Amino acid sequence: MRLSEIHPIFYHTRIGQKKLFRYVKDWLDRDKFAKKHNQQKLKYSCKKHQSLLRRKLGDSDPRLQENKITNLKLAAKKIDGVLIHPGEVFSFWQLVGKPSKRNGFIEGMLLARGEVVTGVGGGLCQMANLLYWMALHTPLVVSERHHHSFDPFPDSGRVLPFGSGAGVFYNYVDLRFENKTDQTFQINVWLTDKHLKGSILTDRVWPYSYHIEERNHRFIQMDGKNYRENEIWRKTIDVRTGKEVDTTLLIKNFAEVKYELKAN
Repeated sequence: MRLSEIHPIFYHTRIGQKKLFRYVKDWLDRDKFAKKHNQQKLKYSCKKHQSLLRRKLGDSDPRLQENKITNLKLAAKKIDGVLIHPGEVFSFWQLVGKPSKRNGFIEGMLLARGEVVTGVGGGLCQMANLLYWMALHTPLVVSERHHHSFDPFPDSGRVLPFGSGAGVFYNYVDLRFENKTDQTFQINVWLTDKHLKGSILTDRVWPYSYHIEERNHRFIQMDGKNYRENEIWRKTIDVRTGKEVDTTLLIKNFAEVKYELKAN
């Protein structure tokens, strides 16, 4: 058993230590992060996506989803229009900042330590999920991505493969991707009445497209518990010829299922 699991004081001490280490490292690397915004959109589209703002999540309080929308609006203002120049790194937390009450964030749903809880800034993972999914359809290289080790809710309105999201927790559990090309990319995010929407644009035509697919999905039972596993693969297509030039395994997911499975 880890020391942080013995008593809450050790857990919070460890969290504070991780936050401090990340803060110092990021301050030293501050020049590498994408920070400049431009509300004039770049010309060429790489990927667009949207996700529902409200959907059934088990027996969770619907009010938390309304609070989530408030938090997403605040985060969108910080991210929308950001330019990622060659050599720069997109960092979720470098742009959004601390999700505190002082900064306008309110209570929402969080997934932490294997449980569904509430906390200030809850719901921002939906933004991270959108950004990560779009980034997978671009040449931007994901340098940091985390995912929850458990599956909290049964599929209800899910349109993306299980395990294709990204978890964030200020400030050391981040979502980051790096621009290793010689082109500039731009992220745009906004909310409508029903959806969180986003796009990734670039300044020149990119010669490849990307297709994400799920393989080997299944539920299994071990030691009286249910688990879910799958694989996420990416195909790279040359848009000039239509031929597949690469297939890569991106993610192997294995997560404990926290809801009751229906019998087949």
